[in-house]
Amino acid sequence: MKNIAIIGAGTMGNGIAHTFAQKGYKVSLIDISEESLKKGLNTISKNLDRMVSKEKITETDKTETLANITSYTDIASGIKDADIVVEAATENIDLKLKIFKQIDELTSKNTILATNTSSISITKIAAVTSKPDKVIGMHFMNPVPIMKLVEVIRGYATSNETTKLVMDMSKKLGKVPTEVNDYPGFIANRILMPMINEAIYSLYESVAGVEEIDTVMKLGMAHPMGPLQLADFIGLDVCLSILNVMYDGFKNPKYAPCPLLVNMVVAGKLGVKSKEGFYDYSENRKAEVVSKQFI
Repeated sequence: MKNIAIIGAGTMGNGIAHTFAQKGYKVSLIDISEESLKKGLNTISKNLDRMVSKEKITETDKTETLANITSYTDIASGIKDADIVVEAATENIDLKLKIFKQIDELTSKNTILATNTSSISITKIAAVTSKPDKVIGMHFMNPVPIMKLVEVIRGYATSNETTKLVMDMSKKLGKVPTEVNDYPGFIANRILMPMINEAIYSLYESVAGVEEIDTVMKLGMAHPMGPLQLADFIGLDVCLSILNVMYDGFKNPKYAPCPLLVNMVVAGKLGVKSKEGFYDYSENRKAEVVSKQFI
């Protein structure tokens, strides 16, 4: 498998495209927005520049990587020769189902259809296609070019052959693929999100402040980033979406999102992407705690 189509040029999509292209795969990067494609390609170029400056790659490596990526706004043109399609669109079930119905019709029976979803059921996505045995989850971690883990999620009908091909491909990317089964949150978010939610509850209930909570987890548990800052980095809207998927899937109150998280998302305080979450990321500040009471 040498021809890869990536749907979505956002943070995850351009990171996945970068990773495949750097390993010599021919990548079609697809997005309905020309502006998003330009932004995505610019991000890839800047990340490659950073790698050149750190002497991890050469200028030639950068040029060859960018040459391996072709952008498309027309999905049919972008996926026509793909051996595998990796969907990295917004974490919205209706959008993903629509995309998978479309790409199922436009690809051959042998094309693998993967999704980078962080929580949505692979089985549910596969059910709208004519080849559920070819549908699988490839949950990359952010930032994709740096993080080693890929959660490879098997849906109810995902075949052994599809799983092996994706596991092998992930290894060729220099990643460490880990096979998991299709239940809400998979493994990474089933464990991570309740921790983040509990950290938010601790703030909400005035057990401690933002810096104090993050300091305890960084110094006491050897986490590289505290849970509240990590939530800002992931996006509070994404955290809320994943918790809702788990709450709906398990019907267990332990996954119910903290009211503070819900209110912050409603208020548009989404973390780094909105320049404010638990920390302030505005131009003159670098991850300073927001000067307000979180109650």
